[in-house]
Amino acid sequence: MLADFWFNLKLGLFHVLDWSAYDHILFLIALVAAYTFSEGKRVFWLVTVFTLGHTLSLTLAAYKVIQVDSAWVEFLIPVSILFTALYNIFFANKNIAKQKINALYAFTLFFGLIHGFGFSSYFNMVSQGAESILLMLVEFALGVELAQLFVVIPVLILGFLVQNLFRFSKKDWILVSCSIVIGLCIPILRETWIW
Repeated sequence: MLADFWFNLKLGLFHVLDWSAYDHILFLIALVAAYTFSEGKRVFWLVTVFTLGHTLSLTLAAYKVIQVDSAWVEFLIPVSILFTALYNIFFANKNIAKQKINALYAFTLFFGLIHGFGFSSYFNMVSQGAESILLMLVEFALGVELAQLFVVIPVLILGFLVQNLFRFSKKDWILVSCSIVIGLCIPILRETWIW
C-alpha cells in the first residue's frame, strides 16, 4: 500500500536526518569530506555501500539471524566516525580520490553494518505485524539512501565553496571539516564508552 511505502520511506529519511541522533550525519560528512563533485560517482558508490551494509544488518537482525549487544554497537558507531575522520586527516596530503579504495569500501560496508545494528531494535519494534519485512526493509533503505543525498550534496557544495571562493586548499578543507567531526564525535564516544 502507498501509505505503508510512505511510512517506511519517511522512517528511513528521518533515521538519517534526525538531529537528536546526528551520528549518521557526522559519519557521512567524514566519509565524503575528501571528495568533490568531479568524484561524484565514487561518492555515490561509497554512500550506497554504506546503505547496503546498513540494510544487511537490519535484515539479519529482523530475521533473528544475528543479535548483537547494543552496548558494543553504540560504542562502535562513534568509533566508526572517528576512524573515518582520522583516515581522511591522515591521507589529507594524498589524493584520496585517486587511490584504490577497496579497503575504504570494505570499511564503509562494515561501518554500515554497525550503524544498521544500532537501529535494529527500533526497526524490529516498528516492523511488528508488517505484511512483508523484506519490502519494508527495501522501502526503508530507499529512504536512507535519499536522506544521505540530502547530507552529501550540501557537504560537496560547501567543500566546493570553501575551496573555490575562500581559497582553502583541499587539504585544509579536509583537516578543518574532519576536525569538526572529531570534536562533535568525542562526546558521543564518552557517553557510549564501554570500559
